[in-house]
This record gives sequence, C-alpha cells and structure tokens, in this order.
Amino acid sequence: MLADVLPFLVCPHCGEGLAADVGVLRCPRLHSFDVAKQGYVTLLRGAPAAGDTAEMVAARAGFLAAGHYDPLVRALADWRAPGLVVDAGAGTGFYLSALLDDGPGIALDSSKPALRRAARAHPRIGAVACDLWQPLPVRTAAASLVLNVFAPRNPPELRRVLRDGGTLLVAAPTSGHLAELVSELDLLTVDEDKQDRIDARLAPFFTVRDQRLCEFTLTLDRDDVRALIGMGPNAFHARQDRDERIAAMPTPVQVTASVVVTAYRAC
Repeated sequence: MLADVLPFLVCPHCGEGLAADVGVLRCPRLHSFDVAKQGYVTLLRGAPAAGDTAEMVAARAGFLAAGHYDPLVRALADWRAPGLVVDAGAGTGFYLSALLDDGPGIALDSSKPALRRAARAHPRIGAVACDLWQPLPVRTAAASLVLNVFAPRNPPELRRVLRDGGTLLVAAPTSGHLAELVSELDLLTVDEDKQDRIDARLAPFFTVRDQRLCEFTLTLDRDDVRALIGMGPNAFHARQDRDERIAAMPTPVQVTASVVVTAYRAC
C-alpha cells in the first residue's frame, strides 16, 4: 500500500517529502497529488508518458499468471534482499511481488492500467505513475534493490535511488528470445549486441557483479501465443496476416525464452 512506501516518495516538482491527507499526497510546498480509488498515485511534473494499454496489460497478467515465466521469477528471486525494493518499469507488479523480503516495494510505471494491478499485487507494494526518463519520485539512496525487467533504463536515476552497496537487477532478452515465433510470425528482433550496449550504458554508474543466462522452453497453445505477442512491444507492430499465421500453427508450440539476468553493483 502507499502507506508502506510514503516515507520514500518525494514530490516530482520540488523534491520535498510527501504526507498523506484525505485522498491526496501533499508536500510542504502544497503540491498535491490525488490518490486513485484503485490505490495508486500519479507523481508527474508534466503530461503522462505513453504506457502499455489495458489490452496489453490484460494479456500480460494472464500469461504471467499461467506460470510461463516462472523460471525467470526464480532466477530473479535469488537476489531478494531486505529493505526497500524499487521496480522501474514494474508493469503489473508481478516480478516485484516475488522479490519482496520483509520490506516494502515501489512499483514505478507510466501505464495506469498496469498500476491498477500493481497496487493489488502485494500488500506492501505502493504503485506510482511516473515518467522513467525524468527524475524518479523516490528519495536518494532509498532502495537496497532496484529491479528492471524488460523495461527502459535511466542509469543516473537508477543509481541515485539505490543505496551504496545495493544491487541493480536487470533482465533483458537475448537475440534468441522467442526465436521460433520471431521467424514464424515476423516479430521484432533483438540485436546480437543488446547486452553489451546495456552494460556500456550502465558502466558510468554500475559494475557487473553477476551475469547469467536464464533460458527455458515455453509450451504454448494458440491463445498463449496471442497473449505473448499482445503483451509486449509487438502489440504496436501488428502484421496484417499474423492472426491467420497463428491459426495455422500446429500446437502445442515449443518456444525458447532466453533472458540475461545481470546483477550490477553501484559504483
């Protein structure tokens, strides 16, 4: 709930702390932010950034709830740590809820449909709508663990909110991720050098502590394939004959999930 993370939140306009009033959060300079009835708060300085649609979020929630990505959850959960966990690009809060130890978690995302679910994903999650490319509405050095799964990365801000000695945990797809569907359905591809570029961009602020390939096989029916495509960036790049191609696929379909999980130490 927001009450659990309120001590770690700051006003996006002035950086002051926030206090709860009836239905709002307010800073000492009287900037106020309405708390939505679904339990999340929007902490933005300007117009909201575009986020995942309600249809994308529903597809992701169903796919993840079916357990298809549980091997990735287990790989991430090895890095559970006490204290505050901040998930930058939390989506529905699925991964964040699996990484909470005894402390609270802040789910940061720009998608309000996702945050409605994140606010209910765990009793100690506080869901916050924000722009990940702007200063994050989180106190400096507040987090013991920062999580980033298939999401944009703002290195200076990720470092700022992470305490010294803390861990940034990043999960990113490899070029082999969903390879069978990429070739069959003409999906977006992942560059061979993606991980090198991530490491290089983070290098001024973080050093690699541990890096492991998490690879497993998904066994999917046609509805699973539709959900997997519909829950990510491929949803914005629909091909005219994609539905027909999926309908013609023999099932079950064996698909490779290939993700690099990297733990970074703050410099």
